[in-house]
Amino acid sequence: MTKRLILAAPLYLIGALGIAEAASLQGDVVDAKGAPLANAVVTLQGPATGAAAPGKAVMDQQEMRFVPSVLAVRTGTAVTFPNRDDIRHQVYSFSPAKRFELRLYQGTPSAPVVFDKPGLVVLGCNIHDWMVGYVYVTDDPWFAVSDAQGKVSFDNLPTGDYRVTLWHSALPDMQPQQGEAVKVEGSAAQRRFALPVEASAEAEPPGAPPSAFGDAFKKAVEHGSH
Repeated sequence: MTKRLILAAPLYLIGALGIAEAASLQGDVVDAKGAPLANAVVTLQGPATGAAAPGKAVMDQQEMRFVPSVLAVRTGTAVTFPNRDDIRHQVYSFSPAKRFELRLYQGTPSAPVVFDKPGLVVLGCNIHDWMVGYVYVTDDPWFAVSDAQGKVSFDNLPTGDYRVTLWHSALPDMQPQQGEAVKVEGSAAQRRFALPVEASAEAEPPGAPPSAFGDAFKKAVEHGSH
């Protein structure tokens, strides 16, 4: 009988404790008219268990534009800027969160740029004034950029309460906005995030006025860490 009790105990504990199912959050980001909003950043501040540590990321230059145009990274991430065009680019930023310059080059610079301070970084090319890109650096452990359909997805979230922050380049002052808090309880949650902008107000790709970078930087110059 003693032997049976010893063998049964682990089975009882496994049944009682179980294995917690990872939660997920699916979101739809929309503009002021309810239309899907691409290139919006959604960050979550809450339980950090399982969140990815700062690592590496890539922002390409293709057909004289930054790809992706909006890159969200966690503070401390090293970003490389490969130039896939057959002409040279000179990437730079004057933003307080990260000032740097990659002088005229083709291919991939040998050293990545480490974004070690939270905040918005506006990127430009010293040769092609219409090129503008954004690196959104956050301390929040969970973040995503909406796709062309305005979708964001967060997987393997610990259950709990999350503070939501939203950002888009079309915001008048480029300041991030507080969203409605989210409570993750079950295996899946669905939320709608709205921003007071119009999708048509997004920055245009090549062919935009030569002042595209200057205008974007001017809007963001007062932006600090969120």
